[in-house]
Amino acid sequence: MSAQTSRVPSHIRLTSHSGGPDAPPLVWGAPTAAERGPVIGTTGTRAHRNVIGTHSGSYSVYRALAVASGALSREHRADLTNTSPTDVVGPYPQWGDPAAIVSLDPWGAAVADVFAPQIAAGADIRPTIAVTKAHVQLPEIAEAIAKGRLRPDGRVLTDGGAAVVTKAAVEPVWHLPGVAARFGCSEADLRRVLFEETGGMYPELVTRGDLEVFLPPIGGQTLYIFGDPRALSDPSVELTARVHDECNGSDVFGSDICTCRPYLTHAIEECIAGTQRGGVGLVAYSRKEGRALGEVTKFLVYNARKRQLGGDTADQYFARTECVAGVQDMRFQELMPDVLHWLGITRIHRLVSMSNMKYDAITGSGIEVGERVNIPDELIPADARVEIDAKMAAGYFTPGEVPDADALRNTVGRGLSG
Repeated sequence: MSAQTSRVPSHIRLTSHSGGPDAPPLVWGAPTAAERGPVIGTTGTRAHRNVIGTHSGSYSVYRALAVASGALSREHRADLTNTSPTDVVGPYPQWGDPAAIVSLDPWGAAVADVFAPQIAAGADIRPTIAVTKAHVQLPEIAEAIAKGRLRPDGRVLTDGGAAVVTKAAVEPVWHLPGVAARFGCSEADLRRVLFEETGGMYPELVTRGDLEVFLPPIGGQTLYIFGDPRALSDPSVELTARVHDECNGSDVFGSDICTCRPYLTHAIEECIAGTQRGGVGLVAYSRKEGRALGEVTKFLVYNARKRQLGGDTADQYFARTECVAGVQDMRFQELMPDVLHWLGITRIHRLVSMSNMKYDAITGSGIEVGERVNIPDELIPADARVEIDAKMAAGYFTPGEVPDADALRNTVGRGLSG
């Protein structure tokens, strides 16, 4: 037998129609960790599995490659010594409300403590949330210091221009009945479409109705907290917040066709300033590249916009996306407020966003929003004027004048060769 085949069992184990006799019960929305039970997506001891899918979100596929290539043992168990959160989050009342949080495990950062007996007994229970400390350095913050808009204080902002933050990584954990309720569809329809649109990747979606929790193979989110994380839940402490959806081209590489990075860095500056005033700041960053359409689709849309008759005009901004993707936006902010409820947030004093989809989702979930903060005009790149004008005309929040039809036709971005 070759080294390659020796790493893979000679038979395929199907779990679609047989329950795990040793799987602990999972009661979503229970008020304590003990009553709720652990989330177990192990592929090792399958009798312990009580969810559909596997741990690590989209990285589960890379884990499979590591196992197939022999770089990782199937039996590896993480040593969680000294991995506990740097800051304790919760528990908050929202954790015991099955309708408030449906897309993440509120106990996901504390599994090494709250499920220690089960782990000691051999259960493969893994954290789905990690909390750590970091310094964040951005050239835009250095510029804000140079221009006098921010001043280092040694606490929130170091003399070297680094923002001191607590950050948390959150992997998705979906309670299927709750997700279906958020989107106004039946659980049966949600399960079937998830099964079909992933090419039948998870048969248990349609064969195991007793399993209500799904670990989807999608990206999660990262939280950047400025100031004391415990203050996030205190409505008397001023909270400046932005919920930001991934845009690799702008956020990382500075592409000027959109305002994503300027909005993100503006929000970080506002969070620092708010925290220095005695408040707290939050940036919640979600992996939803290209309006959750993906970067390939986004680039196709860019080409379509730049090559259309008349050029890249604001009046055709949304139409070009819909022609290529079939829909204007697939971010669907219905699940977004969950992480805010995980943090115990009940009021956002200053929301740095012009998106009504985000505002409506936040306020619709019971969180109060005070002031809405838009991006200053001087931070909008020239080529991104198409995006901003189109959004304002479509009803996005703006304190200024809304462009009319003529103005939209006259707002034209540069061409592909410009």
